[in-house]
Amino acid sequence: MKRRGFTIIELIIVIAIMGILLVLAVVNLRSTQINARDEQRKANVDAIAQNLEVYYRSGSAASTIVGRYPSTGITGQETTILPEIDPKSLISPSSTTDPNTLVAPSTGVSSLVAATNATQTTAGVTPQPSSSNDVYIYQPLKTTDAGATWTLCTGGTDECRKFNIYYWHEIDNTVLMVQSKNQ
Repeated sequence: MKRRGFTIIELIIVIAIMGILLVLAVVNLRSTQINARDEQRKANVDAIAQNLEVYYRSGSAASTIVGRYPSTGITGQETTILPEIDPKSLISPSSTTDPNTLVAPSTGVSSLVAATNATQTTAGVTPQPSSSNDVYIYQPLKTTDAGATWTLCTGGTDECRKFNIYYWHEIDNTVLMVQSKNQ
């Protein structure tokens, strides 16, 4: 009599191979998602920096003063001060805020946070972007002595001459920095 079907050994081998393939697929999917979020963060920071450069060159609608960046007071008013920015660029990819609910003028919901110190290192800036604090840190800076000492630019009338934006890089759990072009 001819036997039809599979033996138990054949079924175990097929199930083991399918399990291995499934594990590889899940690991690859997670890595792809992390890379996509990192790319989105980089694109968002580049968009913010580009809009800040436009502000530097042309000022705001309320002011004709050019040649400086906005102070830390920009946070909460991003779409008013930078009217050309896409509000979706202000939300980090791991934020729970739905970017489709943002409308201009700013609703006050943003991942752009003002720095609280003038330390210009990725390890020294506060607050520190991280997995638990996935934000973009905006650090506008001014100088009073020919560039030797930089201080945080907090006032609306301050001559903010350069900025740094810090953001978290998920794939290797580091903080990266983007600097202004005009320094």
